[in-house]
Amino acid sequence: MSADPLSDALVVADARSVFTGGMTAGGDWAVRLPAGDRLRVHAVVRGTCLLIPDHGETLHLEEGDVVVIDGRHEVVVCSGPGLASVDVDDLHMDPRTRMAHLGDGSDVVAVSGHIDISRDYGELLREALPSLILVRSDAAEAPALSWLISRLMEEAAAGRAGADFISHHLAQVLFTQVLRVCLTRTEGLPAGWLRALADERLAPALRLMHGEPSHPWQLTELARAATMSRATFALRFKEAAGVPPLTYLLNWRMRLAARELRQREAPVAAIAAQVGYTSESAFSNAFKRTMGMSPRRYRDNARSRAGGGSV
Repeated sequence: MSADPLSDALVVADARSVFTGGMTAGGDWAVRLPAGDRLRVHAVVRGTCLLIPDHGETLHLEEGDVVVIDGRHEVVVCSGPGLASVDVDDLHMDPRTRMAHLGDGSDVVAVSGHIDISRDYGELLREALPSLILVRSDAAEAPALSWLISRLMEEAAAGRAGADFISHHLAQVLFTQVLRVCLTRTEGLPAGWLRALADERLAPALRLMHGEPSHPWQLTELARAATMSRATFALRFKEAAGVPPLTYLLNWRMRLAARELRQREAPVAAIAAQVGYTSESAFSNAFKRTMGMSPRRYRDNARSRAGGGSV
C-alpha cells in the first residue's frame, strides 16, 4: 500500500463512483430516492430545490451546491414540501444524454451519482463519514467541484466515444474532492480513520502504518512520529479513531489481508507475511478473531458470492 491513507481506504473499500445522470425540472415536482446500500451524490447545476431526508432537517440547495448522503435512508428532492413524489427508478431517462425531465419547464438542472462500495469493507468508508456532507457553492472547494460537474454534463450531452469511461473517472475525482472537504471540517466527522487523518498531529503516524503495514510498529515509534508522549498519543489517537493505535493497525492489516484473499490466489502464508506475520497460524488466529472466520473460509465465501452462489 501507499503512505496515503485516503487513497488506501478507497482502494480497500473498492469504492467506485458512478455518474448515473441528471434531470431538468420546473413547476411543482418531487422525486424520491429510496434507501439502499449506496452513498448518493447530488449536485445542483441551475436553480434551487429542497432535499428532505426521512430523518433530520430539510436542506435548501442552491446552484453550485453538492451533497453526499448516506444511502441507507430515503430522501426526497423536490420543488417544495408536501408534493406527491415519483420514484427515481420510474423516471424516463434519455439514453443518449442520461437526463430525465420532471414537472413543467426547466428552472432546475441537477446531476446525480452513487458510490458503489465493497460488500465486506464498504463500512470502512461509510462509518468514517457523517450521514450528510454538504459543500455550499461559496466554499473554497466549490470551483473544483463545479468544473468537474460541468465536464460530466458535457460528456453526457456530447455522447462521444469513451464518454462512459471519462464520466465514471470524473465522478471518482468528484467524490474524492468531497472527502478532502471532510478533512477540513472535522467537527462533523464521527470517530474513525478519516477523523484521525484530519488531525495533523496524528496523520504522520497513520501514514507510517499505511505505508509499511508489515512493520512491527510499536507505540513508542508511532508517538515519536506524532511528536507526542506515548500516553498523550494513545489517548488522542483513540479519541479520533475510536480505537487504540495498535488495534487500528491490527484492523488495517486484516482489511488488507481480506482484500488479498478476495482478489488473489496467493497462499495464506504469503498474505500473512505481507501484513507482518511470520507465522501463518498466528495470522489465521488474528484473522478469525477479527473477521469471525478463518482466512480459507473467508476466501471460499468470497468466491461463492462472486460466482453467484449462496454463502
